[in-house]
Amino acid sequence: MMNAIDKIFSNQLGISFFWKKEEVSITPRIQLVFKDIGFLLSVNELKDFSNACTIALQTQCAACKTPKTCRSLLLKTPSDKIDLAVNKEELDQIKELINETIFRVELKNWMRNLCLN
Repeated sequence: MMNAIDKIFSNQLGISFFWKKEEVSITPRIQLVFKDIGFLLSVNELKDFSNACTIALQTQCAACKTPKTCRSLLLKTPSDKIDLAVNKEELDQIKELINETIFRVELKNWMRNLCLN
């Protein structure tokens, strides 16, 4: 299976990658996998997902006695029918995974376009 993907980024919680067959399309989608869940998303959908992480972090219960492990944060996903219950550590890892993926994909696109000029 590893021959079929081009890894973008990974951390303790998950991985992001292009399916090799997908990377050659005009608008490639990025596979984001964490917590036994996979999302196939565009860069814009990843940006929306990152914003949802920021909003979820801002809604953390101030009175929580175990904020790192309490699964009280509700994370909206790019699918309007799916939300995830996560703890702060998971949310931090998800946000890192998403933001590093966006950065690396946009950097790769910028470098590709720079070389074309």
